[in-house]
Amino acid sequence: MPVRENPAQAGPAPAPRPRAAATAGQPVPDVPSVLSAADILATGESIVAVQEPAGAIGWPDGHTDAWNHVECAMALSACGLREPARRAYEWLRASQRADGSWPKKTAAGGAVTDPAAESNQVAYAAVGVWHEFLVTRDAAFAARMWPTVRSAIGYVLDLQTARGEVAWERRADGSPATYALLTGCSSIYQSLRCAVALAEFVGQPQPDWELAAGQLGHVVASHPEAFADKSRFSMDWYYPVLAGPVRGPGAAARLAAGWDGFVVPGLGVRCVSDQPWVTGAESCELVLALDAVGDRDRAVELLRDIQHLRDAGGAYWTGWQFANRAHFPAERSSWTAAAMILAADALAGATGGAGLFRDAGADEAALPPADAGACGCALPAPG
Repeated sequence: MPVRENPAQAGPAPAPRPRAAATAGQPVPDVPSVLSAADILATGESIVAVQEPAGAIGWPDGHTDAWNHVECAMALSACGLREPARRAYEWLRASQRADGSWPKKTAAGGAVTDPAAESNQVAYAAVGVWHEFLVTRDAAFAARMWPTVRSAIGYVLDLQTARGEVAWERRADGSPATYALLTGCSSIYQSLRCAVALAEFVGQPQPDWELAAGQLGHVVASHPEAFADKSRFSMDWYYPVLAGPVRGPGAAARLAAGWDGFVVPGLGVRCVSDQPWVTGAESCELVLALDAVGDRDRAVELLRDIQHLRDAGGAYWTGWQFANRAHFPAERSSWTAAAMILAADALAGATGGAGLFRDAGADEAALPPADAGACGCALPAPG
């Protein structure tokens, strides 16, 4: 999932690879006074530099998970690096297991090192495929990837409870986790909305997915008791806004309530509230959340603030421990570069996928449950 509680330590610097060629005619995001198109392309090339020949895009320690891999593929598309993006999606298609999932961790070269499957990682394939279609308008690509998405969503919905939340993972022994996570379920909500849109496009509408998304979004927005307490993590603060279940006045109130606890002026967003540590990916995801609710000025300011993590070649350090004044962990991560590109595209409006996170929002400010009895909302008040 997006939560990165155990960041890997740095490995050796990747060997230089030939520069990738951007697709002719595709605009590259450009955020004036923050990041130029050339800056963004260099950041995209830093992702290509760590991509395996088979297409996998992993962590600094070499392992790959489906969520971060898909985020990197989306970023490559957003800056016009079409060929490596398509290699990434082909890896996703080819490495999917028969049950629709991907392993929690796959080592460089393809060996599975953790066979469990996290529900939000599996679901995120739908976001990536829909984003790629929005950027390229390639109907053949959408059709080719549709079976992959359909199988992935089927796997994820098998982990949805009657109330509506989705279990965090299915363990290696096949048993589901006994709890759900707010950040992960928020991300799954966005994945379901993208999957529904893809299903409509390929002519195979899935009304059950729409109902599942509605129930999940309602639980995210209205039932905090459904989730394990991860409130120290900034993602549990902003993800319900970023991924769409909470919008309108509720989004403004939620962001205001956590702002002072998580945002460090001039530096970025803390990963966890009780540590002097800002991280690039979380900062960029908050940029996307702010943009999604129309708070452009603060979004641009935050994107500018986090540029202290950029290195001379266009890659990004994962985070900065501002009490010790040191990069922590001592690594440059592909997902941080990817989040930077996606945030820049949202602000620049350069590609057809720039509005992906804005469009994730529900039509209503407060999502009604698809099944009020399942979550208890239909029960009379006691007394």
